[in-house]
Amino acid sequence: MSQALDTPPPTPAPPGDDLAALAARHGLTVSGARPTLAEYVRQLWARRHFIGAFSTAKLTSQYSQAKLGQVWQVMTPLLNAAVYYFIFGILLGTKRGVPDYIPFLVTGVFIWTFTQSSILAGTRAISGNLGLVRALHFPRAALPISFCLQQLQQLLFSMCALVVILLCFGVPVSVSWLLAVPALVLQFTFNAGVAMVMARMGAKTPDIAQLMPFVLRTWMYVSGVMWSIDKLTQKDHLPRLVTLALETNPAAVYIDLMRFALIDSFHASQLPPHVWPAATAWALIAGVGGFIYFWKSEETYGRG
Repeated sequence: MSQALDTPPPTPAPPGDDLAALAARHGLTVSGARPTLAEYVRQLWARRHFIGAFSTAKLTSQYSQAKLGQVWQVMTPLLNAAVYYFIFGILLGTKRGVPDYIPFLVTGVFIWTFTQSSILAGTRAISGNLGLVRALHFPRAALPISFCLQQLQQLLFSMCALVVILLCFGVPVSVSWLLAVPALVLQFTFNAGVAMVMARMGAKTPDIAQLMPFVLRTWMYVSGVMWSIDKLTQKDHLPRLVTLALETNPAAVYIDLMRFALIDSFHASQLPPHVWPAATAWALIAGVGGFIYFWKSEETYGRG
């Protein structure tokens, strides 16, 4: 009985500040804490091989259940272009006054599909891969970036078909085709930035994935995919703000740059003013801004 009475009382837990100091002294950190931006970039670069392998694997498995397999990577945008040609080119007459309308249309459809698919995939990048997010530790930005890389690989397959179409319709090979490379780099940066924004929003509100197809369809109709923005903005009845919005629409900017690069009859005069600075600005705003916006919620993905 006396031994029990002589037992000293338990030592009270140190206050919060002392606990933090104790953890720091022994090199302990908060589990899942967000790294600094510089460290996050370093971690992402260290996993560049994972990003490439993951995107390639997703691309390979995308049509694995279909009998035609990877042929659908080219057939899907071509069939979309055929539908748009019938509805807009023939029934609505948007092909009137547009030289090389079929190359014009197919180029627009392929480039738009790249942006659309990247954003849709980015919206589900976190919410659709919760098992992977919760099981493995890696910078979560790797997921939306890898999905955008997957869509870029799919676009490159489609570009092979586009080259055949251009040649079949008498569009000559030109040095300007090299401009497609910087245009695609800028568009990829823009797509990845928007995909990261949507990935964060989709992780918190999965219902956004159901809304995005309607938003993107509306965006497509005002992006000059099936009709010429240049011919519309030449009309005097349009307010200046509407003209400016159409000309600086990022999707339309990248589509016009690709048409200018690939189609000989699409002249520089049809491009909106300062098109390259606009394309670069959109890439920097979306790419850098989207990356920082996504990084700020890094520690929340896969929780709750």
